[in-house]
Amino acid sequence: MYSDVSSCNTYNYGDALYWDARYVQEAESFDWYQRYASLRPFVRRYIPTSSRVLMVGCGNALMSEDMVDDGYENIMNVDISSVAIDLMRRKYEHMPQLNYMEMDVRDMSFFPDESFDAVIDKGTLDSLMCGSDAPISAARMLGEVSRLLKPGGIYMLITYGDPKVRMPHLTRSIYSWNIVLYAI
Repeated sequence: MYSDVSSCNTYNYGDALYWDARYVQEAESFDWYQRYASLRPFVRRYIPTSSRVLMVGCGNALMSEDMVDDGYENIMNVDISSVAIDLMRRKYEHMPQLNYMEMDVRDMSFFPDESFDAVIDKGTLDSLMCGSDAPISAARMLGEVSRLLKPGGIYMLITYGDPKVRMPHLTRSIYSWNIVLYAI
């Protein structure tokens, strides 16, 4: 496997304590990488609005809210940070289309197999790739994503990682995924 340390620093992005502390200090909404408006053409192309969507590593981003405003009806948001989940539950308690659950993406056994039509990952795999045991963490998360997707489901990965580094994780034969790569 390749190592991608170009976007990593000394923080352990795979650790709940890091994220809890960050969300206590920075409670205002923040979208990593791209806002929904930039991603909308891709999301709408591949994920119907009636889909049951899993947003992994939701943090305190506006992405799910923006998707609901755009017609999406069922988004389950998970994050390892209890602080982020508590903030978002309170903020969106009036939106029944959004559900929030504290969960480590490396173990989503709460959900049965083939529970979701789509999984959206906006920086979560990147975070795990900067943490300790990066290849193991990535394999666990992607195994869970694969398990949770319905047949024909979509895993949408929004990443700043070098494709040469990410592709070996995504092209493992156990996933049988058809991969379409866009550079934005």
